[in-house]
Amino acid sequence: MKRRRHPQDGRIVLRKVIEKALAGDTAALRLCLDRVLPARRERLVTLVLPKIESAKDACAASAAILAACANGELSPGEAAELMALVAAHIRVLETNDLEARLAALEAGQAP
Repeated sequence: MKRRRHPQDGRIVLRKVIEKALAGDTAALRLCLDRVLPARRERLVTLVLPKIESAKDACAASAAILAACANGELSPGEAAELMALVAAHIRVLETNDLEARLAALEAGQAP
Protein backbone atom coordinates (compact mmCIF):
# COMPACT_ATOMS: atom_id res chain seq x y z
CA MET A 1 0.00 0.00 0.00
CA LYS A 2 1.30 3.42 -0.97
CA ARG A 3 2.04 5.91 1.73
CA ARG A 4 0.30 9.23 1.23
CA ARG A 5 2.64 12.20 1.19
CA HIS A 6 2.10 14.66 3.94
CA PRO A 7 2.23 18.37 2.95
CA GLN A 8 5.11 18.83 5.39
CA ASP A 9 7.31 16.19 3.66
CA GLY A 10 8.65 18.62 1.08
CA ARG A 11 9.47 21.22 3.70
CA ILE A 12 11.29 18.64 5.79
CA VAL A 13 13.41 17.54 2.84
CA LEU A 14 14.12 21.13 1.86
CA ARG A 15 15.14 22.02 5.40
CA LYS A 16 17.49 19.00 5.50
CA VAL A 17 19.14 19.97 2.19
CA ILE A 18 19.67 23.52 3.45
CA GLU A 19 21.16 22.22 6.70
CA LYS A 20 23.58 20.01 4.75
CA ALA A 21 24.54 22.92 2.48
CA LEU A 22 25.23 25.13 5.49
CA ALA A 23 27.31 22.34 7.01
CA GLY A 24 29.54 22.27 3.92
CA ASP A 25 28.00 19.50 1.79
CA THR A 26 28.97 20.71 -1.69
CA ALA A 27 26.32 18.64 -3.48
CA ALA A 28 23.59 20.12 -1.30
CA LEU A 29 25.08 23.59 -1.74
CA ARG A 30 25.08 23.17 -5.54
CA LEU A 31 21.47 21.99 -5.43
CA CYS A 32 20.44 25.07 -3.44
CA LEU A 33 22.40 27.48 -5.63
CA ASP A 34 20.96 25.95 -8.80
CA ARG A 35 17.51 26.79 -7.50
CA VAL A 36 18.36 30.28 -6.28
CA LEU A 37 20.67 31.29 -9.17
CA PRO A 38 19.84 29.08 -12.16
CA ALA A 39 22.39 28.86 -14.95
CA ARG A 40 21.82 31.30 -17.75
CA ARG A 41 20.59 29.46 -20.82
CA GLU A 42 21.49 32.10 -23.34
CA ARG A 43 24.42 34.41 -23.72
CA LEU A 44 24.21 38.01 -24.80
CA VAL A 45 25.25 38.42 -28.41
CA THR A 46 26.81 41.63 -29.67
CA LEU A 47 26.74 41.91 -33.43
CA VAL A 48 26.67 45.10 -35.44
CA LEU A 49 24.02 44.86 -38.15
CA PRO A 50 23.00 47.47 -40.71
CA LYS A 51 19.71 49.28 -40.24
CA ILE A 52 17.03 47.16 -41.90
CA GLU A 53 14.53 49.22 -43.86
CA SER A 54 14.25 47.13 -47.03
CA ALA A 55 14.83 43.65 -48.43
CA LYS A 56 18.23 44.85 -49.68
CA ASP A 57 19.16 45.84 -46.12
CA ALA A 58 17.99 42.43 -44.92
CA CYS A 59 20.40 40.79 -47.38
CA ALA A 60 23.28 42.75 -45.87
CA ALA A 61 22.17 41.80 -42.35
CA SER A 62 21.84 38.17 -43.38
CA ALA A 63 25.34 38.21 -44.85
CA ALA A 64 26.72 39.69 -41.62
CA ILE A 65 25.01 36.99 -39.55
CA LEU A 66 26.30 34.21 -41.81
CA ALA A 67 29.82 35.64 -41.69
CA ALA A 68 29.72 35.82 -37.89
CA CYS A 69 28.56 32.21 -37.75
CA ALA A 70 31.29 31.10 -40.18
CA ASN A 71 33.90 32.94 -38.09
CA GLY A 72 32.72 31.26 -34.90
CA GLU A 73 31.41 34.46 -33.34
CA LEU A 74 27.89 33.00 -33.32
CA SER A 75 26.76 29.42 -32.88
CA PRO A 76 24.53 28.02 -35.63
CA GLY A 77 21.58 28.22 -33.21
CA GLU A 78 22.27 31.86 -32.39
CA ALA A 79 22.62 32.66 -36.11
CA ALA A 80 19.31 30.92 -36.84
CA GLU A 81 17.56 32.92 -34.12
CA LEU A 82 18.97 36.18 -35.46
CA MET A 83 17.96 35.23 -39.01
CA ALA A 84 14.43 34.58 -37.74
CA LEU A 85 14.38 38.06 -36.19
CA VAL A 86 15.51 39.61 -39.48
CA ALA A 87 12.84 37.65 -41.37
CA ALA A 88 10.15 38.74 -38.91
CA HIS A 89 11.25 42.36 -39.24
CA ILE A 90 11.06 42.13 -43.03
CA ARG A 91 7.50 40.77 -42.75
CA VAL A 92 6.59 43.79 -40.59
CA LEU A 93 8.12 46.15 -43.17
CA GLU A 94 6.26 44.39 -46.00
CA THR A 95 2.97 44.61 -44.11
CA ASN A 96 3.56 48.29 -43.45
CA ASP A 97 4.34 48.86 -47.14
CA LEU A 98 1.20 47.00 -48.25
CA GLU A 99 -0.92 49.00 -45.82
CA ALA A 100 0.49 52.27 -47.18
CA ARG A 101 -0.11 51.17 -50.80
CA LEU A 102 -3.67 50.10 -50.02
CA ALA A 103 -4.38 53.40 -48.28
CA ALA A 104 -3.01 55.28 -51.31
CA LEU A 105 -5.18 53.23 -53.69
CA GLU A 106 -8.28 53.75 -51.56
CA ALA A 107 -7.60 57.48 -51.35
CA GLY A 108 -7.31 57.65 -55.16
CA GLN A 109 -10.61 55.82 -55.69
CA ALA A 110 -12.68 57.81 -53.23
CA PRO A 111 -15.90 59.20 -54.81
